[in-house]
Amino acid sequence: MKKTIFFSLLILGILPSIQAQFKWNPKKRCYIDESTLDCTFNTLLTAVPFLQITPDSRSGALGNAGIALSPDANAMHHNAANLAFIDQDLSIALSYTPWLRALGIDDINLSYLAVTKRIDKLSTAGLALRFFSLGSIEFTDDSGQSLGTGRPREFDLTGSYARKLSDHFSAAFSAKFIYSNLANGQTVGGQEVNAGKSVAVDLGVTYKTPISLAGNKHNLTIAAAATDLGSKISYVKGYSDFLPANLGIAGALDYNLDAYNVLTFTVELNKYLVPTPPLDSTADKFVRNFREKPLLSGIFGSFSDAQGGFTEELQEVMISTGLEYWYDRQFALRLGYFYENPLKGGRQFLTMGVGLKYREYNMDFSYLVPTTYFRSPLTNTLRFGIMFNFNTGDKK
Repeated sequence: MKKTIFFSLLILGILPSIQAQFKWNPKKRCYIDESTLDCTFNTLLTAVPFLQITPDSRSGALGNAGIALSPDANAMHHNAANLAFIDQDLSIALSYTPWLRALGIDDINLSYLAVTKRIDKLSTAGLALRFFSLGSIEFTDDSGQSLGTGRPREFDLTGSYARKLSDHFSAAFSAKFIYSNLANGQTVGGQEVNAGKSVAVDLGVTYKTPISLAGNKHNLTIAAAATDLGSKISYVKGYSDFLPANLGIAGALDYNLDAYNVLTFTVELNKYLVPTPPLDSTADKFVRNFREKPLLSGIFGSFSDAQGGFTEELQEVMISTGLEYWYDRQFALRLGYFYENPLKGGRQFLTMGVGLKYREYNMDFSYLVPTTYFRSPLTNTLRFGIMFNFNTGDKK
C-alpha cells in the first residue's frame, strides 16, 4: 500500500476549519451535526500520540492495564512507583510492536527498551527508550503534487526513580525528553516545518497490602499515575499542541488459589488531561480556546471544560480490565478488554496473550481483536516481548 500524507493532516491540522454547525444535545448525550441531525465524534486532540501506545506484551494482553500490576521493567511506561517493589537487582526488557498492519502497511513499528537497577532495599532507578518509526512516506500538497519522500520518526528517553516510603507505599518521579520528526525541512502555507521537541514528567504512587479472603493470604494493590505532564510541542512557528497527558487510577488483586496457581484481577480507569475541543465554534475561536489555552489551565480544566458537562466528561474515561493466570510462576495465560466511548474515539477491543518464564528469562506475546462493527486499523495487532532478570548479588 502506497502511503501518502497531506501536510495539513500530518501536522495535526495547522489551520483547522471548524464551522458553527455542531450543538450538544443533552437528550442524545452527543454533539449534533445540524446539517444531518446525526451524532458526531468529538475526540480529544493531542500531538505525539505514540506516547500512549502500550509497548509491552503483558499489559497489551490485559486490555492495556498496567498501573497496578506486579512490578517489572516495563512499569516505567505505566507507573514507575511499582519499581520500588521489584525483586530483581537488574532487569532488562525489550518489546516490539508492528503497528497498523490491518491497513496493509508493513513498515510502521514501535520498539521499547527498559532497564532497571535496584539501588538498595528502598529505591530503584530505571531508564527507558521508546522509538516509533512511521516507515517511508510520500509527502504531497493539497493538490496531490509530490513533494518527495521522507522517513518520519519519533522517540522519547525516560529516566525514573522510585522509592519505598513505607513497607506498603511507594512513590516515583520520571523525567523524559520527547523528539518528533514528522516532516522536518518541508513547508506548509509558506511556513517551514520543524522537528518538535518537548520535556515532560511522570508521577506515580502505589500501595500494596496483604489481605485475607476465604482463609488464604492474597495481595491487593491500589495505584495511580499521572504521565506525560509537560510543555506543548510545536512543529510550525506560532502553533503548538498539548502532549497526551493522562491520569490513571487502578486496582489489582493477586488471588492465590494454592501454592502453584495464582489469579490476578485488575481494573484501570484513564482520562486524558487535555482540553475538550469546542466543536460549536469558528476556526478562530477554536484556536483561541483550544490551541492557545495555557498548559496548566488545559490540564486542570480538563475535568470541567466539556460543553456537555459531567456527562461528556464521563465519556472521556477509558476502561481497561484484565485477568491473568499463573501456574507455578512459570506459565501465564492472559485475557483483557479495553473500552473507549464511541463518540471519543471508539476503540473497543478484546486482548489475549501468553507468558513463559524460564530461569532468568521471560517471554511474552499478545494479540488484539477489535469488538466494534466497523473495521479497525488495530485489527490483529501483535506484541512481542522478552525480559532478562538478574540478581547480581546472588553468589549461586
